[in-house]
Amino acid sequence: MKEMSQLRTLFLENLKSRISEKEPASLYDPVHYILGLGGKRLRPLLTLMSAQMYGTTIDKAMDAAIAVEVFHNFTLLHDDIMDDADLRRGEETVHVKWDLNTGILSGDAMLIMAYRLFNSYDPQTFYDLNQVFSRTALEVCEGQQYDVDFETRDDVTILEYINMIKLKTSVLVGCALQMGAIIAGVDKKEQDLIYSYGLHLGLAFQLMDDYLDAFGDPATFGKEVGGDIRENKKTFLYLKSLEDEGCATELKEWFAMDHTEMNEEQIETKKETVKVFFEESGGAAATQEAIKSYTNKALDIIEQLSIDDDSKKQLTAFSLDLMSRIS
Repeated sequence: MKEMSQLRTLFLENLKSRISEKEPASLYDPVHYILGLGGKRLRPLLTLMSAQMYGTTIDKAMDAAIAVEVFHNFTLLHDDIMDDADLRRGEETVHVKWDLNTGILSGDAMLIMAYRLFNSYDPQTFYDLNQVFSRTALEVCEGQQYDVDFETRDDVTILEYINMIKLKTSVLVGCALQMGAIIAGVDKKEQDLIYSYGLHLGLAFQLMDDYLDAFGDPATFGKEVGGDIRENKKTFLYLKSLEDEGCATELKEWFAMDHTEMNEEQIETKKETVKVFFEESGGAAATQEAIKSYTNKALDIIEQLSIDDDSKKQLTAFSLDLMSRIS
């Protein structure tokens, strides 16, 4: 069974060769640009790993893995536009490097390219993959809309927030794993189990991103540290901090401020002040505990999977590696 580093190398080679459109350059250059920015490649590697664990070849799962990565980057491209973000993985976002219209159209092209990759599969596999992928794509849109809605609400609950990040982030992780199982021909019960593992892993991963947005290292985080604070996003970190009545009133006041009416110095002051509240309230510690809890739930599911012990060890190591970003 190939190790993660080997899977990553194979995936990157195939990504470059399979997504090869060149003209018009104004449409496809941004596509190649965002796909080349790097990242952990979490989702496509999980598709390949899942297929491998269930006994099929990497080659058979490659098109589905590329589809997941292209779709994921499409969502990032449009997400950056909606957030008016300047950086993605430490580099200029597409709409900043080019322009808004290019970002929208290149993103649209990526969505179509992702679906087209399923054409290489037999009719039944194509149908099953398309069903899971289409459901997931719509759920991601629902999660993104909730995320936007929450920016202007002051009554968001933790349960609502968990549901939002499940839709926006976790379902695609689950989908990536389930697609590998579909290609391998495993039964629906096992598909549901590996999907559930992905949901819990995805929740841990997103909560970790929330934490790192405030407390991450700018040199390695790849995005603007404090971007969620600037945008007044009601993250788990923020919502847990509100449970401390001593911090709640002032936190709400800071999150009522419109960043478009603030200069950079005021925004930086806001970020640093809010981070202090996050720590003093216990919100930061509670977020770290939640990350560990969802990771442990994912690890428990691994033991229930119908895969060999070596595969379980590999999947466990992968899960713990994600945790290492804040350990």
